[in-house]
This record gives sequence, C-alpha cells and structure tokens, in this order.
Amino acid sequence: MYKCCVNEIYQKTLLNNLQFEGIGLHSGLKSKMKVLPAKENSGIIFKRTDLEDNNVVKANINNVSSAKLCTTIENEFGVKVSTVEHLMSAFYMTGIDNAIVEIDSIEVPIMDGSSKDFVEEIKRTGLKIQSKKIKYLKILKKCRIQEDQKFLELNPNILGLGVSFQLNYKNELIGKQKNDINFLNDNLKDVYSSRTFCLYEDIEQIKKIGLAKGGSLDNAVVVDKDKVLNSEGLRNEKEFVNHKILDLAGDFFLSGYRIIGDVNCFQGGHQLSIDFLKKLFEDKLNFLIIENQTSDRNKQNISTADNKIAVNA
Repeated sequence: MYKCCVNEIYQKTLLNNLQFEGIGLHSGLKSKMKVLPAKENSGIIFKRTDLEDNNVVKANINNVSSAKLCTTIENEFGVKVSTVEHLMSAFYMTGIDNAIVEIDSIEVPIMDGSSKDFVEEIKRTGLKIQSKKIKYLKILKKCRIQEDQKFLELNPNILGLGVSFQLNYKNELIGKQKNDINFLNDNLKDVYSSRTFCLYEDIEQIKKIGLAKGGSLDNAVVVDKDKVLNSEGLRNEKEFVNHKILDLAGDFFLSGYRIIGDVNCFQGGHQLSIDFLKKLFEDKLNFLIIENQTSDRNKQNISTADNKIAVNA
C-alpha cells in the first residue's frame, strides 16, 4: 500500500536506472526517457539528450514557463521539457527526492495518462536511502489564491500533505466530484492510477491551439455527454478528481520540498497551482523549512517488491 510518511528522515534516489518510451500527449512526438539515480540535494533534473548544449532544466517553480493544460519547465537558454507533472507526482508519491531524467524530446511520454507506469517501475527497482536529510516545507499560516470561482488555499497541520479537491463541471457525469486524500494514511493507488481526461466536445478546440496531438483513448479518458468512450470505463469511481489530485501533487513538488499542510482546492488546475506556489514563496512568514530531528537509525536500501513501502510526503 502506498502511503506518504512525514516522519521519513533521509533523502532517497533510485537503486537502478529506469527506462520509458512513448508519445507526448500534446506534441505527438515519440520520446525515450531514462530516470537515473542522483546525488543528495540534487533535486529533480531534466536533461535533453537530443541537444548538445545548455540542455539541463531544473524542475523548479522558478523555471515554469507555461501551465496551459500541462506544466512546462524551461531554462534560461529556452530549452523546455513539457508535461512533467505526472512524473513529478510519481516521484512525490514514491519518495524520490533526487533523480536525473534524460529525455530525447521536448515532452515526457504520457504513457497511459496517469502516473501508474512510473510508480510501478520505481516500486520494482526500489529506492536507495542517502546520507542527507529531507527538507520539509511546513506551512505556518493560511495562504489563499482565488481566480473568479476557482480557489486554492493551504493551511497548517502537524502531519503531512492533505488534499481536499472539488471539481465543478456542467457535464453531469463529472459534475461536482469531490475527494479528500490524506497522503500520510491513505492508499494512493487510486490517485496514481487515475488518467487525464477531457470532454469530447472540447477536443477539436484543444487541437486547434496545437495541443493534444498525441491524445487517444489509450492515454486519456474521454467523456461524451453521459458516457465514457473508453471501452474499459473508469478505473475508480472518482477518477476525474483523483487525477486532479495527482496533477496537484506533481506541480507542488516543483516547490522543491515535501509539504506539511492541508490543501483545499475548488476547480483548480496547473495554472492555479503554479500561481499559488509563487504567491506562497513571496512571503517568508508563510512557511518554515525544517528537517526531521528524529534520532538517526540504521539506513538501508528499500525494496518495494512487496508493495508495502511507506514513503515521504
């Protein structure tokens, strides 16, 4: 059972290299991607192997250049990597603090539209515990952002990351779906397995603006009025809102920290999450960077083959 534990002390990376291959949801371009172990305090680093120079992009809120239907990061030389959120969410939920992502195209492969493939491969290879301690972002006071009817707020707690998320769609099948996820105590399988989704009526407009070139029923849930067009249906009864929680976790990890706080979000998305993080960091009274001061214990590598790993939040 996947859970996120705020009492984890030490940073983690992968035990072994991982490889993925697939199509970019928005670019339609095929890409090959390797995820490699990285040193302590490295964070998540993307490297465009199809480019020779200036090809490193740090996964950080300050490098976000677009949040339109996906999250794109870009370095000072204009080198981009897009749709990073599902991979970042997998890192967050499995406890990966440091990794190098080598990719030969502009966009992270969409796989099945969720974080499932990434999580399962990380689980298979296992984690390496490192010598440096995890830095947590502890929320000290309420911070809120609102844009029209949409809002996102983050309140203090003493445990880990809690998320309460509600959708607000005119489509009756999606409707006002709501879910509460406690990353400390809940099984996260429904979250990391939930796929990106769209309304059938919106597909043409999305493609007109040059996006979703690689979209299909293999990597997205498509809703047409009162039915799901995917032959297998939904993976869980709250797949729509669970995917939004997945996205939020990935975007929040661009803060560079694991967060101790309670999120309350209404009709949010990538842009609202990114705008919120920028506002949060504008006032240093909003948060405190801390390390877990629990007594050191014997460190050992973690095998996740038994599916009982408890990971950071």
